[in-house]
Order: sequence, then structure tokens, then C-alpha cells
Amino acid sequence: MEPSPAKGKPQGRLLVSTTLDAKDELEERLERCVGIVTSMTNALSEREANDALTAHVCKGPQQHEEVCLGLFTLLLTEPSQAQRCYRDLTLVNRDGMNVVLMKINQILMEKFLKLQDVCRTQLVWVVRELVKSGVIGADGVLMTLMKQIAGGDVSSKNLWLAESVLDILMEQKEWVLKSGMLVAMSVYTYLRLMVDHGTPNLAPFRQKEVDFCISLLREKFMDCYIIGRDLVRLLQNVARIPEMELLWKDLLHNPQTLSPQFTGVLQLLSSRTSRKFLACRLTPDMETKLLFMTSRVRFGQQKRYQDWFQRQYLSTAESQSLRCDLIRYICGVVHPSNEVLSSDILPRWAIIGWLLTTCTSNVAASNAKLALFYDWLFFSPEKDSIMNIEPAILVMHHSMKPHPAITATLLDFMCRIIPQFFPPLESQVRQGVFNSLTFIMEKRVLAHLAPLFDNPKLDRELRSMLRERFPEFCSSPSPPTEVKMEESVPLEIDNHVLDKEDGCYDNTEATFSDDEEEVNNKGKKREFRFHPIKETYIDEPADITPYVDQLDEPLKEKVLQLQKESDMEVQCEVMQEIVDLILEDFDSEQMSTLASCLAELFKGHFRGDVLPDEITEESLEESVCKPVCLVFRNLCQMQEDNSSFSVLLDMLAELYQKQPKIGYHLLYYLKASKAAAGKMNLYEAFAQATALGDLHTCLMMDMKACQEDDVRLLCYLTPSIYSEFPDETLRSGELLNMIVAVIDSTQLQELMCHVMMGNLVMFRKDSVLNILIQSLDWETFEQYSTWQLFLAHSIPLETIIPILQHLKYKEHPEALSCLLLQLRREKPTEEMVKMVLSRPCHPEDQFTTSILRHWASKHDDLLGEHIKALLIKNNNLPRKRQSLRSSSSKLAQLTLEQMLEHLDNLRLNLINIKNNFFTQTPILQALQHVQASCDEAHKMRFSDLFALAEEYEDSTKPPKSRRKAPASSPRSRKGAAPPTNNEEESASSSASEEEDSKPKAPKRKRKGSSAVGSDSD
Repeated sequence: MEPSPAKGKPQGRLLVSTTLDAKDELEERLERCVGIVTSMTNALSEREANDALTAHVCKGPQQHEEVCLGLFTLLLTEPSQAQRCYRDLTLVNRDGMNVVLMKINQILMEKFLKLQDVCRTQLVWVVRELVKSGVIGADGVLMTLMKQIAGGDVSSKNLWLAESVLDILMEQKEWVLKSGMLVAMSVYTYLRLMVDHGTPNLAPFRQKEVDFCISLLREKFMDCYIIGRDLVRLLQNVARIPEMELLWKDLLHNPQTLSPQFTGVLQLLSSRTSRKFLACRLTPDMETKLLFMTSRVRFGQQKRYQDWFQRQYLSTAESQSLRCDLIRYICGVVHPSNEVLSSDILPRWAIIGWLLTTCTSNVAASNAKLALFYDWLFFSPEKDSIMNIEPAILVMHHSMKPHPAITATLLDFMCRIIPQFFPPLESQVRQGVFNSLTFIMEKRVLAHLAPLFDNPKLDRELRSMLRERFPEFCSSPSPPTEVKMEESVPLEIDNHVLDKEDGCYDNTEATFSDDEEEVNNKGKKREFRFHPIKETYIDEPADITPYVDQLDEPLKEKVLQLQKESDMEVQCEVMQEIVDLILEDFDSEQMSTLASCLAELFKGHFRGDVLPDEITEESLEESVCKPVCLVFRNLCQMQEDNSSFSVLLDMLAELYQKQPKIGYHLLYYLKASKAAAGKMNLYEAFAQATALGDLHTCLMMDMKACQEDDVRLLCYLTPSIYSEFPDETLRSGELLNMIVAVIDSTQLQELMCHVMMGNLVMFRKDSVLNILIQSLDWETFEQYSTWQLFLAHSIPLETIIPILQHLKYKEHPEALSCLLLQLRREKPTEEMVKMVLSRPCHPEDQFTTSILRHWASKHDDLLGEHIKALLIKNNNLPRKRQSLRSSSSKLAQLTLEQMLEHLDNLRLNLINIKNNFFTQTPILQALQHVQASCDEAHKMRFSDLFALAEEYEDSTKPPKSRRKAPASSPRSRKGAAPPTNNEEESASSSASEEEDSKPKAPKRKRKGSSAVGSDSD
């Protein structure tokens, strides 16, 4: 080791370091292992050294690791001894080189950029030797080494690494072909790198890449198929290379020549690309920096990190191609957790917006836009993730106000890509984009697309094209769609979209494609919420020094005066003067600065409770006499078409960015102040003026902030919010969940009283079922509160009875118990009885039996008629048609066996009490009808139930028929013809109705048979 000339600090032989760097722990450990190996083998012959090393590794795992790592480090630092050290390593290791493979992976992922040049060369040599030896796990190390080849980098070191790895792959091609993942990863890597190697001096290397990729694609196409749709994107980028043109011809016109299992390019485009491939084109250092920005950097503080990333990786002309890799990685791999989404961490759309706006090449910009929209083109809700398409719509949404040109170019690209991507598949691409937009609205990424597609900031031609392409999304919001009964309403990504501007207003139900988050073994997700204790604030003087000097003199003077005054009335007067200055002559460039000053000066007004302890007209008016309320009051007094109105509204929107609590304070003012009576629609104008630009998103954010700060205020605002904004509040359970998550029993009772008095409507018929299904995953008290609020409304129970299809007795006791009590008060209808009987039979589930028993005692005749109708309908319908007869969904199936099981359970429950339910004529007639046509297995299984019908038959037949009955019984005479059996059963029912002469008896029998048949019809 040579001393550093500066301070004499020893320079390691493994990693490059400066005099300021601390000694690396990994390097120190490896050097200790080298010392152990050297001390054991000094002055020994090769045979003796080998014996000493072998004896040492046999002592235990620690000694084995020390020797293996010592030899491995000598390999890297002493090229002259590399062959001997590798031979010794293969002889002494006892774990199939596992220790060495793990250490190579660690160095590649954490230390590769710091490796000395000699060590880097030796590391590639070691990997080549491991591959030659066919060591198990060498393919994983080789893929990690490939990850270090940077895209958009044509420096000599990067080209050397790319060529070295390619040589290993070509030399050991037979070994490569044994690993499908290595084949796919190699093809993905070098197809992407080809784009960077288009200059004449790199032509020989590029030809090697082409030959290698073509050979793997033609020999192992189905291994490459696992890449998914991004394989097509990479092939598009190199389509002009002659060999690639020939491959494209086969891909489009002769897919079977590539593989018998391959049906065409549509099959490939419909397959989502795994995140493993999207991540493999970023070096570990790039990946670490991006993940840091998306998990640790606050929104608004990202510039220095972006500047560093730009200097490091995006500063050259060749590096522009890297933008596509970064965008695909952000869309497909970076799926933030709930905690990150609900914080003020830098959102994904902001990074993508930065990548698009800093792009200096038109070709790279087009490719970057394609990378952003690529998952849209063949999007399928069943296969693809909302998180892959979310960034594109949010970039357009959030760029509309500050950068309308970005939004316009993306919307234009989205329209034009439909016919231009691949004309033969235009209809499929159109459907994919339509599916994406529909799913975005279903998941509430954006509540409505009309404000985006029909925005006045877009030019007329683009708006016309959007209306032509997407007429469904350019109109006013449509009513909520019908709830699908075959599955619970999807809640997974309801509110995932929001960043610091769009802060996540309710992540209790939001789940993403986080691999670690799983539903528990009962299939039910439970979240126990922690509501933090409110901080005790220490009043500190407002510091507006960084901002106030940027204001013009008259405004600066008033702001400083506002800072000095402590009397509330005087502050209000000064604030009115500031508002007047804004309305008279105000430079809009100072809007943000003024908002920062006011947010700092008014921060004390946003702490503590807003609502007075005792609510009276006087106390409410007093509570809104604050300087910030002067802005609200001036807005209320203006006409919306006034230019001053829009200026003041923009001021308020700027203030909202600095202080998000301003939103619910505005809602409070509009309800509490007499001056704002009837002006609640002002909030909608405010929401449209904010950076969010959407009423639903803004409202949910503000109510979430209110929920966290002041539950009393939340309850106070609830009636007004529901009545003024029904479209935003009644279509889903977001706001309801916020409310029931924090209210206590007293507040629940108050809300129920508001409902009963007509002041509050929290449910409506078209969406109540949807909301109740959503509530099944909420906490117990939240669910009980939801049901209490529902029952306070006058909504017929039949509206929500289909929820029974979703309820499992162990997982949903809250909903079942509330439904049971409500059904107890109702007279049974046929739909109710059908839903109750359609529940699966389980010994521990007493729901169906308990409600049937209650109805049997209170409404036996009504219940009997409904059961008869259902039994006969189910018995007569073909089994295939039974699954289609329900208009709501396949969950509404009601099988004959299920009904008989429930009836048998009811019979057993009633056996020890005096109840005449099973002696009713409709029930016995229905049982007769079923018994006549069901198979022997069912007759044996439900013999006691059918015996009731036989007793009824015996008691009503004439004596002659009674004597013949045993001979015609299905149990005693298997071979009897069905028509005879039916005639005898029919005779027993018709004989009880009238007495006729014997010669007419056969006709009466036929009539009886027809009568039963008409019941079934």
C-alpha cells in the first residue's frame, strides 16, 4: 500500500477513496481475510498451502468464509495470482461458491463505482470463470453485472463493460440458453443498448449486439416473450436495422415461424412487462437516487436533487435516451406506500414532468411520451395496474395551470397515437386508451375528465379532436355506475393519486401493488388507526423576512403593519386595505410572495378549535371575524364574472398552496357567516381555481384535514357539505368513512337526528349498496355507525338486500347483525326470501334459520307462498339457466339443494315447538312437486322433509288411492313410469278440492297435474 502524499493516509487496493473518506468497512474486512490467508500460506509450497487452507476451512463456517473471501480478494487485487487463487478457491470452498457469489453481488450493487480499475477488470474475469465453471447462481451474478451497464452512456469504461459482458454471453451461449430469465434479460438489455451505439466508430460492436439478439430471439422466442409489451417498444427503436426489419416481418406476418405458441404481436402487446425488466436498465446508483427522491424528498425541495441527477446522468446528447428508461421505471416499479402518498413527499408525476420539460431532443421527447403512455395502449383492468397509468393523467392534470403547453402536447400525443401506433390494431389501441380513462375515473384518480379535456386553455383544434376521440369523457359527469354484484366494490386505489398538493385525504382503504401488503387469512383487511395527540404549539413571532422585501412598497408597508398589530379589529382593517390594493393595481408575479407572507402571519389563526364551545349566532359571527375571513367576505360580495373576483380567487388559491387548512376554514365561513348565506357555491369556484382544479379532490382533502384537526367542526359542516355537494359526497363512501372513523356515540346520535329531521341525506338509492359494500372492511364501530345512519333514512330494505351475497358469517358479523334486526321488522318479500335462502349453508351460520323462524311465526302464510314459488321455479328451471336468471349477477344463484338444506334446518329448529308452518298447503304442495322430479340422492338426504309431504298426501287421498300409494311410491317402485306417478300425486291434490263421479276421475287427475304445472310457470 502506498501512502497518500497529502496526509499519509493508507490507500486501499480495492476501492478508490480520498483523504476525507472514512475507511470502508467491507474493504477492511476483506483485507483482514487476505491477511489470514497470507499468514497461513507464506513460505509454503502450493501443495502445503492448499492443505493448510483445507484444514482451516474444516474448522467451522467462520473459518470457511475467511478463507474464501481472502482468496476472492487476492483474485481482485493481484492479477498475477488470479489463476492460482481461483483454483484454490474451487478446491477449498464447501458451499458451491455461495459466499463468493453473495460478496460479488454486494460489491456490484454497493461498491462497483468505487472499485479500482484493476479490481473492476478482475471482477469481470471472475464472473467469466464462474460462468465457464457452470457454478449454480452465476446467472444471477451475470444479470447483476449487466445492470451496471448504464443506458445513454458511451464513455470508454461503460462500452468496455458492455462488450465484456456480451463476450461472456456469446462465448457461453449454450449455458445461457439453459436459463430463460437470463435469455430474456440479455435480449432486453442489448436491444436497449443498441440505440446508444449508432455512431460509425461503434458499428462493429453494434453488429455483435444485433447478431446476438437476433439469434436469441429466433432460437428462444418464447423465453423472450416473458418480457411483455416492452419488447415491442425496444424492437420499434431498432426497426431500421436490416436484420431487425426481417424479424419484424416475421413478427407481423409469420408469427408461427418464431414459435408455434406465438399467435401475433397483439398477444405480446397484451402482456404487461414485469418490473424486473424495467428495473434492469437503471444502474443501482440511479435506482437508489430515484427511490430517495420519491420517498424522502419533500415536494418543493427537489430542485437540487434533480440538478445533481441531471449533471450526473442526463447532461450529454447521448443520455437523452435514458429518459425513457427512467419514465418506464417510475411508472412500472415505483409504487409508493400509503404513508408516502399521504405525506408531502415528491410525487411521481412531478419527476416525470421534470424529465419531459428538460428533454432537449425531439426524438427523445417523442419516445419519452410513448414510454409514459405505453401501458395505456393495451390496458386491461384485469391484468394491468392503475399505478402504471396514473402518472400520465396526473402530469396532464397538474400541468394545466402552470404549464398548459405540456398538457396540450401530451393530450395531442394521446389522440394521435391511437391511429398511428399500428393501424391494423387501431381499434384495440382505442379500446385500451378508453379502458385506461374509464378505470382512472372509477378509481377516482380524477373525478371527472371534462375539466381536462374541455379546458379553455387548450386550443380549439385540440379540444375538437378530444371531443371527437373521447365524447364520453368531455360531457358533464355521468351518474355513478351500477354496482357489480359478482365482487365487492374495489377500494384498493381510491385515493392513491394525491401528492402534497393533492394530499391523500383518505388512505385507510387505499392499497397499491406493494408486494409486502397482504390480506389476512380471513380475506379481510383490518386497519387499527392511530390518531396522534395534537401538538402543543408555542407561539413564535411570524418571520416574513425572506418574502417581504420582494413586495412593492405600498403593499410591503401594509404587510409590515399587519405584522406589528396585535389587535384583531385593527388587523382586519389593515387586511381590508391589502385586499383593496390587490384589487386596484397588483402585479400577479407577486401573488406567491404575498401568499407566503400572509400564510406566515396568519398561522396562529389555523391552530386550535374553530367552532365556538357554545354555538349561538353571536359566537358564530365572532368566530369569523379574523383577518383571513376578510378575503372570504370580499369574495362573497363580488359577482363571479367580475375580474376582481378572479384576482382575489387566485390569491386565495395561492394561499391554499401555502396553508392547506384554508379550504375547510372557507367552508366554515360559508356556513357560519350571515354575510355568506346562500353562497356555498363559492367553494366550487375556489376548488377550480386551485392547483388541484377539481371539486371532488379538493373537497375530500379539506374534509380530511378538518377530520384530523377538529372533529366537532367536521360534524358541524357535514349537513351542509352533503346537501350542497351531493354528487361529490353521495356516490362513494370516502367522506362517510372519514366521519364514522372519528365520531363518538353522541355525535352519531346528533347526525341521526339531522337525518330524521330532513337536514341531512347521507345515502341515496343509486349508490347506497355500493357504500355499504365498501364499509365491510371498516372497523366495528365504524360499521355500526354506518348502519345506524342508514337505518335513520327511509330507504327500502330491498334496495340493499343484495349485500347478503357478500356477507360471510365469520368476517362480517356487524353487517349481519344489523341486517338481521332490520329484516325482523319487515314483512318478507319474495326477493328477501330468495336472498336469505341463497346464503351458503354452514353449521355455525344461524342467520338464515333465525330469520326464517321469525318469519314462520309472524308471517307464516306469506313466507309459505314465497318459498313455494321459489322451490317450484328452481325445480323447473334447467340447471344452466338457473345461473342466468338473476338480473344482478351470478352471485344471486339459488340452488334447489341450498333451499332444501335451509328448510330442513328450519324443520329441525321448529320440531320441539308448536308451529304449523310445515303443515301449510303451499309448502306441502311445493315439496310434493320437488320430490316428484329430484334424484334419489336428494330423496334420501331430505327424506324427513319429504315425509311431511307424504303425510299430507296420505291424509287427503281417497281410500282406494291410499291403498295403491305404496305401490307407486318412488321408494318402493323404482321402475314406475313417471306419468303414472305424477297422475297419482295430482289425483291426491285434486281429490281434496271436489267430489266427482268415478268415470271422470282420470280427467280430474290431468287437471291436477296441469294446476301444479301452472304454479311452476
